[in-house]
Amino acid sequence: MSVEHRTHSGHGLRADASPSPATAVRMMLGVVIGLTVVVVVMLCAFALPSVKGGPHNVPIGVAGPQQAVQAIQSRLDGDAWDVTAYPDPEAIQNAIKRRDIVGGLALGPNGVTVYTASAAGQQISAALSALGTGMAAQQQLRATVQDVVPFPADDPRGAGFTASLLPMIFGGIVPAVALLRLFPGRANLRFQLTGAILFALVAGFSVGAVLQYGFGSLSGSYWLTALALSLGMAALSIPLLALESLFGMGGLATGAIVMFLVGNPLSGIAGPYWLPTGWAVFGQLLPPGATAGLVRAISFFDGTGAGGPAITLAVWALAGLLLMLVPGRRSAGAPQQAASTASPA
Repeated sequence: MSVEHRTHSGHGLRADASPSPATAVRMMLGVVIGLTVVVVVMLCAFALPSVKGGPHNVPIGVAGPQQAVQAIQSRLDGDAWDVTAYPDPEAIQNAIKRRDIVGGLALGPNGVTVYTASAAGQQISAALSALGTGMAAQQQLRATVQDVVPFPADDPRGAGFTASLLPMIFGGIVPAVALLRLFPGRANLRFQLTGAILFALVAGFSVGAVLQYGFGSLSGSYWLTALALSLGMAALSIPLLALESLFGMGGLATGAIVMFLVGNPLSGIAGPYWLPTGWAVFGQLLPPGATAGLVRAISFFDGTGAGGPAITLAVWALAGLLLMLVPGRRSAGAPQQAASTASPA
């Protein structure tokens, strides 16, 4: 029998061979169940923000006459809003900048002032604005909306920041695939790792320059923002390289699917408080969500709140690096497979 027609145990069927009925049933069930799980997970991840989206434990502040503040707290404090009383409007604004809260309401004799932070999440800002405007209308008062932490004037809706997530995810997946094609095998791990880091740096600084200087979508320190984008891409590509090293292309494909189909919609880039609490926390622990949180903190809040996302991304990158050093199944089985292939029929 020629080498081309040889079948190795555990490596599938010959190209010209037909599986037995029992094997065919098992293979078919595996494919059907596996793809069904993927579709259901994809549906849940992408539909969740639309179906279950809304304010979830959103921290806001209220200032004004004590009786009015207590009335608002008793009315709003619950699953949607987490209300804290502040002594005056200035305290609310300072708390927004410190990221203790994402907005607030100040009650005065001339009306209601709604303090928002669109850079912290446009949907939450819109919901809070509608809430304050509605409350003012009920009391026949005037409502004024003040955006304490807005997006840059060149991109007031934050379209560039929101659109940057997908390129960042592809910036982690595509280089991993390309490097594995150029430098296959565990013998080339150092080239794979070096290429992933170099790409992350070049792409991160390039994307950061386009967003900040081309589109005007980001503000703050360009260098820190670019490093945040680079760290986000490296925190994706290095673990994907590790998964391929341990489990082959199936491991890489699984990791890429999870990051794209789960990490993308649960990233909370439009504001994490819009997702149910558990899903929001899970999304922030994945590289896409952590990268969005890190860039948001550096670009719009002078680095406030950057520590958690930075540590999350560093852990992902370090875990990937350590896993790349672990002898994988492929390296253990490679000599045996090579010998079996070279043996005569």
